[in-house]
Amino acid sequence: MSRLILVFLGAVLVNNFVLRYFLGICPFLGVTGKVESAVAMGFATTFVMTLTAAVVWIINTFIIRGLNLPFLEYVSDILVIASLVQLIEMFVKKTNPALYRALGIYLPLITTNCSILFLALFIPLRNYSFIDSIVFGFGAGMGFTFVMLLMATIREELEFANVPKSLRGAPMTLITAGLLALVFMGFTGLIGTA
Repeated sequence: MSRLILVFLGAVLVNNFVLRYFLGICPFLGVTGKVESAVAMGFATTFVMTLTAAVVWIINTFIIRGLNLPFLEYVSDILVIASLVQLIEMFVKKTNPALYRALGIYLPLITTNCSILFLALFIPLRNYSFIDSIVFGFGAGMGFTFVMLLMATIREELEFANVPKSLRGAPMTLITAGLLALVFMGFTGLIGTA
């Protein structure tokens, strides 16, 4: 159990895909203008990452490695991700049209979110078990959501701050992202890279 907690915390804090590996920057910068959109995108990405981790582990273990077909790994990973994103897009469009419009182009772009593909490629390299893979996928998604929420909250507060004109918009966003990356880098020695 303690190993699973370390895998989860490591994925959220130490191996945060956005702030450590700089993956998923497009939605990180594009959707964090409002907290609601950022959280919705984060939860959608978390859902895709968790399911991707489970499905990719099964496919890699029993089909790719079992039948010695390593050349199909990337193709199968992309098909799994695209299918899961399509399911989420149909679900959100049917259940919450306002959220679907708020997320706009960023929802279908989860398919091309490099952090999800990185997750699919990262799990076999770590030789995680099935449960470890799911926990790591969920942790990576929650780390993504947490960083999206932090950035959206800070950006909303910056709207009311007296920021010099030359730093408004993209410059302040990038400075904020850099400071967040420094904060998360401090967790490296605390938890390790489980």
